[in-house]
Amino acid sequence: MTSTSSTSSSTAPKVALITGTSSGIGLAAAIAAARAGWQVVATLRDTGRAGALRAAAAEAGVELDVRQLDVTDEASVAAAVSGVIADHGRLDAVINNAGAGHLGTLENESVADVRAVMEVNFFGVLHVSKAALPHLRAAGGRLITVTSVGGVVGQPFNEAYCAAKFAVEGYMESLAPVAATLGVSVSVVEPGAVATEFVNNIGVDLQAEVDAAGPYAKPLQAYLDRTTAQFLNGAQSPAEAAEAVLEALTADRPAFRIHTSDWARGFTGTKLADLDGSAVLGLTAQWVS
Repeated sequence: MTSTSSTSSSTAPKVALITGTSSGIGLAAAIAAARAGWQVVATLRDTGRAGALRAAAAEAGVELDVRQLDVTDEASVAAAVSGVIADHGRLDAVINNAGAGHLGTLENESVADVRAVMEVNFFGVLHVSKAALPHLRAAGGRLITVTSVGGVVGQPFNEAYCAAKFAVEGYMESLAPVAATLGVSVSVVEPGAVATEFVNNIGVDLQAEVDAAGPYAKPLQAYLDRTTAQFLNGAQSPAEAAEAVLEALTADRPAFRIHTSDWARGFTGTKLADLDGSAVLGLTAQWVS
């Protein structure tokens, strides 16, 4: 399913590199972009996990260029980006989607745990973006990052994850006007609850976490009960969330902040209009009681 090399002629399709495409939003965005006529370089840390991606591409009747890229490894990032340029002659868009979930609270985890979350969810975005920017400048391209409503609203037992997503949002919001002077559009896409493997990829036994939480056991259980209900009753499909990614990729003048649902828009709006923090804390306090 890996495509052959293309040329850099004006008739060649635009090229988009997407990270974290083994499942969920990344997989759906890769298929949506390919359907829209883009040459998609779909990357993932372990190409042995590309089965679902390849099957989805076959079902959709599209071709993907599937490649290895570990966002935490600068050498891997550099090799992937240089390989795209060598084989396709251009890079018009990057969609930073790779990320890792995390559940925990400060007293019950190490600072090393927090650093590991930042490495994937923040520094991984910077590694890819930095390597791609010279080529995006040349193409007048787009730098798109899938963040989260957790990049706007801090959420209980998600301190490290939200810190990383806050950092990404702040970095990209600061970079956007600078990049725009050189012709590069910067956007963030903020999903709410999405029915993907993301929660499973947190990689913890939730009951064991509650059992080991000590004085935090009761609020943690309340949070998990609330979150489980949200995912069962109100989660978007990855394909629905990917529509917002495609908007950032194809709109004539994409907004900086794009939400994937009305719920995400309303939830983040609570924070963006909350000058003293009382509205957000009044809301999230209910999640742990």
